[in-house]
Amino acid sequence: MDIAKLNLTELKRLLKRVEGEIERRANTAKRDVLKKVHKIVTEAGMSLEDLMGDEKKPAAAKTRKPRAAAKPGRKAAGRKTVGAAKYRNPAKPEQTWTGHGRKPGWVAEWLAAGKALNELEIR
Repeated sequence: MDIAKLNLTELKRLLKRVEGEIERRANTAKRDVLKKVHKIVTEAGMSLEDLMGDEKKPAAAKTRKPRAAAKPGRKAAGRKTVGAAKYRNPAKPEQTWTGHGRKPGWVAEWLAAGKALNELEIR
């Protein structure tokens, strides 16, 4: 096709067809990649949300600065203490959870099975 011989109307029509084809191919490529990623993530037992994490967090919150080394003989300032365990996995008693932060997998599975969290409490 010699585009130099086309008039303005024909060139505009051709441009619309080319733009439409570019958009269609880009969408097809995106869909194909998304299907492949979804398959890989599913086979790994995760979801796309697990893989991507919380996208709403600001970038500064995701990266942490290394702490300065503590001076010899001094307790490090700002160090968090681990709370006492409130919940224990009945299948593996060495697995415990304080009830703070993200739920461990065994707690999530317990709750997904319709069981109550208070059944896991350490008495």
